Amino acid sequence: MIAQSTIDKVYEIARVEEVIGDYVQLKKSGANYKGLSPFNSEKTPSFMVSPVKQIWKDFSSGKGGNVVAFLMEHEHFTYPEAIRYLAKKYNVEIEETEQSSEEKEQMNRRESLYLVNKFAQEQFSKDLVEFSEGMAIGLTYLKERGFTDETIQFFGLGYAAEQRDHFYKRATKAGYAEEYLVETGLVIKNERGAVDRFRGRVIFPIRSMAGRVQGFGGRILSSTTKTAKYLNSPESEIYHKSQVLYGIYEAKKAIAKEDVCYLVEGYTDVIQMYQKGVENVVSSSGTALTPEQIRLIRRLTSNVVVLFDGDAAGLRAAIRGIDLILEEGMNVRICSFPEGEDPDSFAKTHSLEEVKSYLSEQAKDFIQFKTDLLLQEAANDPVKKATTVREIVQSISKIPDAIKQEIYLRECALQMEVSEAVLFNTLAKEKNKKSVPVRKIAPAAVKQDLPLQKSNIKPSANNPLLILEKQIISILIQYGNDEAFFDELLVFSDEEGNLIEESKTIQSKVYEKVFLDLQQDEVEMIQPEFQTLYTQLIEKFQREGEVKPEKMIQQEDPNIGKILTDMLLADEEYQLHDWEKKNIFVKDRKSVVGQLVTETILTFRRYLVDQKIQNLMTIAKEEESEKIEFLEEVMQYQNLKKLLSKKLNRVI
Repeated sequence: MIAQSTIDKVYEIARVEEVIGDYVQLKKSGANYKGLSPFNSEKTPSFMVSPVKQIWKDFSSGKGGNVVAFLMEHEHFTYPEAIRYLAKKYNVEIEETEQSSEEKEQMNRRESLYLVNKFAQEQFSKDLVEFSEGMAIGLTYLKERGFTDETIQFFGLGYAAEQRDHFYKRATKAGYAEEYLVETGLVIKNERGAVDRFRGRVIFPIRSMAGRVQGFGGRILSSTTKTAKYLNSPESEIYHKSQVLYGIYEAKKAIAKEDVCYLVEGYTDVIQMYQKGVENVVSSSGTALTPEQIRLIRRLTSNVVVLFDGDAAGLRAAIRGIDLILEEGMNVRICSFPEGEDPDSFAKTHSLEEVKSYLSEQAKDFIQFKTDLLLQEAANDPVKKATTVREIVQSISKIPDAIKQEIYLRECALQMEVSEAVLFNTLAKEKNKKSVPVRKIAPAAVKQDLPLQKSNIKPSANNPLLILEKQIISILIQYGNDEAFFDELLVFSDEEGNLIEESKTIQSKVYEKVFLDLQQDEVEMIQPEFQTLYTQLIEKFQREGEVKPEKMIQQEDPNIGKILTDMLLADEEYQLHDWEKKNIFVKDRKSVVGQLVTETILTFRRYLVDQKIQNLMTIAKEEESEKIEFLEEVMQYQNLKKLLSKKLNRVI
């Protein structure tokens, strides 16, 4: 593990404008730099870098963060990989934290496996172009497939000699331990000695997202040998077949740039498509698609086009993979090739323009694809048609987004000539199969100060509370340590239960005002990242008296880093448009921070009161015997809502 001292030193020395300047042409804009987005095609700058705050923000895509976050987004590094890259760039010596002997052994073991695979890939590639057998058999085969020398080298293709222990002898002579050769699956050890697993095969190295060789795929070329046509490395500590995609390292930049990933079946499909010019393509390596593989793609894009052969088996395989992709919240289309064709052969015999045109025109939405395929099988049989409708609705039920579900149901109703009501009813039944009973909300005791209690509201993109929570965090991160004047609203009950309102102006630090108000309401934020940030901020203010944004943003979680960046650069977005040159001046929020805090907290409390009223009304309907008690409590909260609205000058 990289020592924290090394991470701190990297952050201290690395300059965000220098690192990003290697990828984006930046121009000075006041205290900041601006440039064209590296994530989207655009003609006017929407990308901003702040040297002072050491953060960046892409206003076109919504991405942002610190220097490490940029490398994770643009180069698709993991957090440790980004730190190591920066350490190398700025000549920072990497220190590892003190580990137990078991941890050191485990790390050394993993690293040894990677080194063995690296050596193997280099040897296989060398044997392909320098060894007579490799040139005569392996290289000839690859050339016949139409692969150029540049493509062969780019994908690190190779050849394993037919001799029983050709690779084993080379590896042991080079000093590689036999146990690692066996564990990676490169060598099989039995009572007759050591045997090369991939002998007599063309080799396809399988790389991780970071480019390290995790395993190999080998294709046998001899037609007389009774063995599997394709052979993969066995499962090991560094290779899990269900968690890798062939070509992901080579395709990751193109996938992110094009915002779509083409998913094919085989190694040669990937290579031929890439060579033709369609670089955003990966393969599941002939195995059934898994959720882990889909999540790898989701790190780069939410759009997938599944390419399959025109045969029935291929089309059925496409259907099996659809539901898994939908469950991950991704958009999926299907493109099948003419009978007898596959992505490899089609790309080989057509121009780039023809390939791109075919993919664009023939890719069908999954509803259209599944409907066409299943209706062909159902013919005019009403029973089979009913089964087909249920299968499609089952697929739609996998989609997490309710809006998408409704759109697809309406489309399905048109294509299948079934009423929308029937489909919505079927969807509801599918959901009920998976639903978990919701626990009733226990009635809260009425207190004099009417606490709002912790919210049990679930996050939703349309929930105004999320906007208010973000505003609260933004206020704390930017103005938390500032002194300001606040209009304090005090609400309490008299002896007869009437709500009494008092207002007064107080002076306080911003973080103290926010903390005391939220503590009084016993509130927890509904967005987990916001709650995490809120807790961190308050603890830092209380312990250290201040918060340094550049330190706060140095978090491994990219989601939290992005949230912080959005807030820190919120006031600077207008610089991209040069509003001042047009005599339009944006008001500085710092000048009205007291009013901003007061209005935010009051609005936040008002929404919580609304939610409390809704909860009580629900309970009142279910608990008829205690209905009067609940209604009395509802009236008290309604009065509090009126006072809050009055203070905010709103009509309800």
